[in-house]
Amino acid sequence: MKVAIIGATGLVGRKMIEILENSQLTDIELLIAASLNSYGKYSLFKGKKIPVLSIEEVLEQSPDIALFSAGSEISLKYAPEFAQNGTFVIDNSSAWRMDDTKKLIVPEINGHLITENDKIIANPNCSTIQLVMVLAPLHKIYKIKRIIISTYQSVTGSGQKAVNQLKNERSGIDTEEKFYPYEIDLNVLPHCDVFLENDYTKEEMKLVNETRKILDDYSLKISATAVRVPVIGGHSESVNIEFHKKPNIQEIRKILQNTQGVTVMDNAKENIYPMPSISYDKDDVFVGRIREDLSNSNAVNLWIVADNIRKGAATNAVQIAEIVSKFIIN
Repeated sequence: MKVAIIGATGLVGRKMIEILENSQLTDIELLIAASLNSYGKYSLFKGKKIPVLSIEEVLEQSPDIALFSAGSEISLKYAPEFAQNGTFVIDNSSAWRMDDTKKLIVPEINGHLITENDKIIANPNCSTIQLVMVLAPLHKIYKIKRIIISTYQSVTGSGQKAVNQLKNERSGIDTEEKFYPYEIDLNVLPHCDVFLENDYTKEEMKLVNETRKILDDYSLKISATAVRVPVIGGHSESVNIEFHKKPNIQEIRKILQNTQGVTVMDNAKENIYPMPSISYDKDDVFVGRIREDLSNSNAVNLWIVADNIRKGAATNAVQIAEIVSKFIIN
């Protein structure tokens, strides 16, 4: 089976290679593509040097699966060409997420919807993935009415240039190349992605629209504020969930404890709660600070943390690849 990674030298692309090494896709030929700056270089995969090719060169080899992590512009241009060649495309950009003809997949929630005819499959936004991993099992039992989200997002969500800016500022290195409009070290920016006409950012509206699509409930009332914090690795979310009926906190803990891919860390007396340092380089979504909303008897507050590069991007994409591989093998 030929598996390609488009955008293989970026933060997510490199993590995809790492995760593929330990995935269920054991017998594969890996093809990698990146920008012209990386052409001719190598990445290691299972101890072997894999040369960086152009996208056109990878396309010519007709891979069975292609994991895209090269931005929306590249995905819009090349994903249809790969799909026309019979390749299953799993796209990590926002290009296809809200396309009514494409499925937006978190395998633990709606992976069963994938069919052999789905040649382009969208990977959700990182902050959306960790959110719905917790919301989905609760929505089944209690039926969610309204969600208010405040995010605390790592600089890794903005890519390598943002990580470099934080590291340079922390080291006292002054450079002209900056990703953010302000300093990020020792600072907090209420600004993730670009601002839209409604004064929300694109990241905030992704949380609204993608959550509704994944949970298949467009009646959900959702409001989000997305914030960038000086953390390397791991997004955090403070979430208030209002249900249509009064929830039971102990039952909520049990539901989440029995949810695949979710780890509950919730013992306030022992100072046990999720943090980015705990989620770093792990695939589970961590949840804690589960408590009643004292202002609303039908609502709860909780705190969700996950590694945005792993489950928030690379791991989720590889999990989708494992599902579609069954159509190829059969």
